[in-house]
Order: sequence, then structure tokens, then C-alpha cells
Amino acid sequence: MIAKVESACLVGMEAAPVHVEVCLAKGLPCFSIVGLPDAAVREAKDRVVAAIRNSGFEFPTRRVTVNLAPAELRKEGSCFDLAIAIGILMASEAVTPKRWPRCLWVGELALDGMLRPVRGALPLMRSLIRQKSGDIAFPTGNMAEVSMLTGIRLFPFLHLRDVLHWLQADGDPVPAKVNSQWHPERSTCVVNFADIKGQAMAKRALEIAASGRHNVLMVGCPGTGKSLLAQAFPGILPPWELEEALDATQAHSVAGQLGGVGLLPQRPFRSPHHSTSTAGLIGGGDIPMPGEISLAHRGVLFLDELPEFRRDALEALRQPMEEGQAHIQRSRGRAVFPADFLLVAAMNPCPCGLRGHPKKECQCSAPKIQRYLAKISGPLLDRIDLHVELPVLDVQELFAEGHGVESSETVRNRVDQARQTQKKRYAHLPGPTMLNARLRPAEIRRYCALSREGQDLLKAAVDRLGLSARAFDRIRKVGRTIADLENSETIEARHVAEAVQYRVLDKTSVL
Repeated sequence: MIAKVESACLVGMEAAPVHVEVCLAKGLPCFSIVGLPDAAVREAKDRVVAAIRNSGFEFPTRRVTVNLAPAELRKEGSCFDLAIAIGILMASEAVTPKRWPRCLWVGELALDGMLRPVRGALPLMRSLIRQKSGDIAFPTGNMAEVSMLTGIRLFPFLHLRDVLHWLQADGDPVPAKVNSQWHPERSTCVVNFADIKGQAMAKRALEIAASGRHNVLMVGCPGTGKSLLAQAFPGILPPWELEEALDATQAHSVAGQLGGVGLLPQRPFRSPHHSTSTAGLIGGGDIPMPGEISLAHRGVLFLDELPEFRRDALEALRQPMEEGQAHIQRSRGRAVFPADFLLVAAMNPCPCGLRGHPKKECQCSAPKIQRYLAKISGPLLDRIDLHVELPVLDVQELFAEGHGVESSETVRNRVDQARQTQKKRYAHLPGPTMLNARLRPAEIRRYCALSREGQDLLKAAVDRLGLSARAFDRIRKVGRTIADLENSETIEARHVAEAVQYRVLDKTSVL
């Protein structure tokens, strides 16, 4: 007797259909799974046997062969347990379904027959919606993360016994209700801009970065507030939209970091330690998994002590920063993970951190400083729009009561207004919401036109600083964001001048 059941698995962030074929033949009782299964799939036979027996059914005492097709696709994870169990019960005629199970079956079985949630349910179902694959049955534990999806009928189950009763019931199946209410949370953090003394220029740079989604690098002596500013940065980001929340949650779902809480409540803020490996930062492993840059998708990636990171890890950031994706190539497969993050980085001006300190003397030699700064390559710096130096605070600033200092809420309102301006301007462009930092060359020419005075100033800056073509375009995009903050359609000379001053690490005096 042969039964065929449909399932699916993830390859990177895309769903691949898998046909589960079950054959019961005469011979000594045995159970084998073929079709390039990994260890977790091969162990499914023990889970399936126990789950079927503990659900009140007899496991067939025959030769059981399960084929997972296509055979050339590597099958990974425990998501095929439910489909294998359904196929075996149908092939043995232990269940005579009144409803032909034309949906896709995804789920892990516990030994008592309970259905456990699987990793990657959200990207799997979003991919199936794009493929128009039809209905899907899955564990109730995954319902929280997929409850906002439309365009697909969802059938969550708690136990294998519930699935079998559902198959033998009369009438049309009733799918789970979709949650149509989306209430995004504003980004909150324990540090407010009003609590940070001084550093007006750095706060202004972070406001520009948040408005246009520009990458930013802060350089300063220890204790100048770099880490504190980075911690306060999420508080000036506007609330995100449903599509952004779904995009960001996908990577966390694949990594198994959701814990059944559903969509992420606010933009992710990832701060990996500088000892993180290249695979931990970019993604990888024998079975490709998302790294920190993918877990920071649609959010913020904070790299403190930037030169202390591995050189190969930092260089691997270059392509994802340009493309918004991380391409992982391994012998066992290839995967593409989203990585559209906003980079906030911080570093000292030298190994001891005292270079430029007004009252303390730096003990670092010139070659030592050069080796330290050389860890940040020119191509990587080119991809960071804003470079800002943080001065050491004087006594008066430390004792200031903070009168007139803007709060994170005030800054966030300006950021939100600037983003709304960009959303209207680029509404006709395809893809996700476009912001100034993501403009392509043709769009830069169209939307980042400079006034005559602005052109003259930028020409002089390029000639004097020896800026690359990439830095030239990034200055124009930063100027566009500064103009948006002032609600100006034209990029004036003052906007260009402010954008140029944020290329501090392009100056030979610093390098």
C-alpha cells in the first residue's frame, strides 16, 4: 500500500516542496527513510513510532519505506514528522480520511503525540504564499508568529490525535482566524538623549542616520559617550510597519530565537562581541544559518570597538552593506538571508584611546596607530556615510543640568517627519519602503540634484579630500536627508557642507 502526502522545508529563506511517499510492503518489520535525510530526519522514525502508538493507533508490523522527494534535495530538521505519520496511517488504512489531506503538513512530533513548533515557520509560510501552494497544517505553537499572514488557509493542531479526528470529520474544514490588528510598538530604551551630556554633533549625526537609514561611525576617547549614544539610538527610530516586522522576524524564526512570542515587538538591536567569528557575524555553518547581520535586518547592528573585530569578518560586511543580503555558499548548499541593517559603529582613535585627549598623553607610536587604524579598510569606510568625532567633555558640560537638551521623543518626531517625506517621494518605486541611503545611481541623479553653490562646494571637497565616487554619492544622499529634515526640496550649499564634515576619516590628518 502506498500513500503520498505533501510537505515542505526551508532552503535558506525559501520554501522547497517535498513529497512524502510511504510504502508498506511484506517482509520483516523495519522502518527506513530515504531521500538525503540528515540526522534529525533519520531520527524521525523513533519519534513517529512512539507518537502513533501513544495516540491510540497500532504501528504497522510491515516493511515501512518513506521516500522524501526530490531525492537530490538535502532534507534537514524535524518538520517532516507530521507528514510521515499521516502517510503511514493512511497507507496502513488505520485512518480513512473523509477529507483528503491536500494541504501541506509541517510539524515535529513529541513521543506522546504532541505537536512541537518548528524553526522557520514564518518564512516557510510566506514563501508558500508567494508560490500559491494552498493550505497548510502545522503546530499550534507556531500560530503566534504566522497569525498576521493573509493569502493562505492555516490549520493549527495541538496533538496528532486532533489531526486524525479532523481528517475523519464531516463538512468543510474551518481555517484559523487571521489577526488583522497590527499595533506596532515604538522603539523604547532605558537611555534618553536628554540624559546624555554634551555631544551635540554626535546626536545630530545619529538623527541624520535615523532619518535616512545611513551607517554611522563614532570615534572618540574612552568615556566620551559612544556606547551610551548607541544605546539611546533605538529610541529615536520611528515605529515600523507590518511588512518590516514580518521581514525582521523571519531571520529570528529560522534561528529559533522567537520562543513562541510571535512578531518582534520593535526593531532589533544587535550588539555582538568583538570576538564574534565571521560565520557568527555574517552567517554560515555546515547547515547555513543567519548571522548577526541578518538578525539585525530592518534594525540596528552596533559594533563597539570596531577595530577589535576580526579583519575578515569586517571585510565580509562590505557586500551585505551594499546589497542588503548575505549570500552563504557551503558544500552542503547555498542560502541567501536578508541583511538590510543600519550599522552604528564605535572606535577609539588609537589603541590606548588617548590620542587627541586634552589632558592625557597618548603612549602609542605612529606605526602602532597606523596598524590599529588600518584594520578598518578604505572600502569599508566608504560604505559608512557618517564619520563623527566625539570630543572629551569639559567640567562645565559634566555639571550642566541639561536645560534645553532635546529628548529622544522630540528628535524622533523630526525623524518620523523626514521619513514620511521620503515615503511620499519614493512611493512609486518598486520594492520595500525606500529611504535616502538606499537610493541607486539613477535615483541619486533624479532626487539628489544640488544647487549651483552646492555643486561648487562638493567639487572643492572631492578635489581636496580625494574622495571616491562612492563617497561622492554618499555625500549627496546625506545632503538629501539633511534637506528633508529642514523640509527643503533643494539640496543647498549648507546641506552639502554639513554632509562633507561627516567624512572626517577621509581626511589625511586623522588617518
